[in-house]
Amino acid sequence: MLPAAHRLRRSVDFERTVRRGTRAGRSTVVVHLLMPDENVSDTGSGTPQVGFVVSKAVGNSVQRNLVKRRLRAAAAEQLSVLPSASRAVVRALPASSSATYTDLERDLDSCLRRAVARATGDGKR
Repeated sequence: MLPAAHRLRRSVDFERTVRRGTRAGRSTVVVHLLMPDENVSDTGSGTPQVGFVVSKAVGNSVQRNLVKRRLRAAAAEQLSVLPSASRAVVRALPASSSATYTDLERDLDSCLRRAVARATGDGKR
């Protein structure tokens, strides 16, 4: 489970991260990452925060909640990849409803690492 300090809750934080953040995608998820030096407002605790967007295009409520739970668990394991005080929004794509936990975990890991590399200038575009 994702600890409370690492959850992104405010809609303004979601919007700012999606609009200004670095994007990386795979077939099941898209990650938007906003680094701390780009943040306009103070992030508070300095811990990385992660939020999730799972639309009705993913499926019915049972499928959406399953995808959300799987992504939360996968994100909790990947917190060490994120720089401190960064914000990430994970958007589930329709293919995520038929993906296994292993697939979601692999895609999330790949997207987070690629987004961090792009945001810090370590990756090539």
